[in-house]
Amino acid sequence: MMTQEATAVPRRPLGDVAQNPAFRWGQLILGIVCMGLIANLQYGWTLFVNPIEAKNHWGLSSIQLAFSIFVVVETWLVPVEGWLVDRFGPRPVIAAGALMAGAGWVLNAYADSLPLLYFAAIVSGLGAGCVYGTCVGNALKWFPDRRGLAAGLTAAGFGAGAAVTVIPIASMIQSSGYEHTFLFFGILQGACIFLIAMVMVKPRLPKGVVAPSRHVTTKVDYTTPQMVKTSVFWLTYALFVAVAAGGLMATAQLGPIAKDYGLSKMPINLFGTVLPLLTMTLAIDNLANGFTRPLCGFLSDRFGRENTMMVVFIGEGLALLGMMEFGHNPVAFMTFAALIFLCWGELFSIFPALVADTFGVKNAAANAGTMYTAKGTAALLVPLGSILSAGGNWDRVFIFTAAITIIAGVLSKVVLEPMRRRRIAEINADPSRV
Repeated sequence: MMTQEATAVPRRPLGDVAQNPAFRWGQLILGIVCMGLIANLQYGWTLFVNPIEAKNHWGLSSIQLAFSIFVVVETWLVPVEGWLVDRFGPRPVIAAGALMAGAGWVLNAYADSLPLLYFAAIVSGLGAGCVYGTCVGNALKWFPDRRGLAAGLTAAGFGAGAAVTVIPIASMIQSSGYEHTFLFFGILQGACIFLIAMVMVKPRLPKGVVAPSRHVTTKVDYTTPQMVKTSVFWLTYALFVAVAAGGLMATAQLGPIAKDYGLSKMPINLFGTVLPLLTMTLAIDNLANGFTRPLCGFLSDRFGRENTMMVVFIGEGLALLGMMEFGHNPVAFMTFAALIFLCWGELFSIFPALVADTFGVKNAAANAGTMYTAKGTAALLVPLGSILSAGGNWDRVFIFTAAITIIAGVLSKVVLEPMRRRRIAEINADPSRV
């Protein structure tokens, strides 16, 4: 008779499992799913703005302040959450994020005052930041050989995830009210993320995987305090803020813009499906926003970060001007809205990859998270959109955002690229200068 010891099947250590090339792709896919599950916290928000105003009469600017609070909290605390991920791994941080992301939308369902709505934005922002920062940081660590693509695929979950649910959310708001919709999707999203968190592990890079030689990359791992002392970081940060502002204003204000243009409820037939123009536009925009992230990440891996940034940033500026000039036409409105999101979403793939290239991968979650706070800084400009658009005149908003975006595109190539190359060459030659 065989002994129990003889028949027992030995368990493979995690380090051995991680050496299988398929393992890191599995972890990447789990991160993408988590990102998709928190996407509605940002990209579905515009569907709730007008119903909240219709019931409570708090004023659009006051309601939109909740959106700004959410984005600020989501982004500005990511460096802290990234620090926790770098030291303790992804599982506890994502699990905590799941609970807070779900709780935030549940609180929205019961918010009967602006303070409670703002508190819900803080809670959901904390949850989204935990999930976002962790998944992007993991992607950078698992894929030094494909940083742009991996970060882009992960960020695509956040950009395109809402495209799957924007139609059922809009339908549920119409049939059951916005409160029930907040409650249902809050519980569903939070529970799914929590379950996925249980199978996430700390990155263990397979042997022989290195960054491609065509990229200019640092040989030194910066801590976050070391990184923020460099001029390269602050120029990159300023470019992020400039470009993010236009996309965030479009994200938050698309519903009010469509309403002022008299288009929001116009029925649109696309491939046999008839939906209100705003709902159809949001679905298409989220697909464009998601699609561009891995695409531009791949292109930046192939042709260089700054080259891709220049082309796409200028493209966003031109799309904003196109919306201003032609947006009163329903087809043009949908087209230029999609182009804005197509040229905006790449921020969230190229910038994390650029940070890892420039400042190393050891502290990638905290460092990329610190750069991600630029999105929160840009969110402070969202209420400015409401001020500039007083009286239903959105031209000032489009001109302002287009100008700073086009300038950012030129600066990324003319100033950032030589500055970054020079910094990396100096530090690789003498690491003591960090």
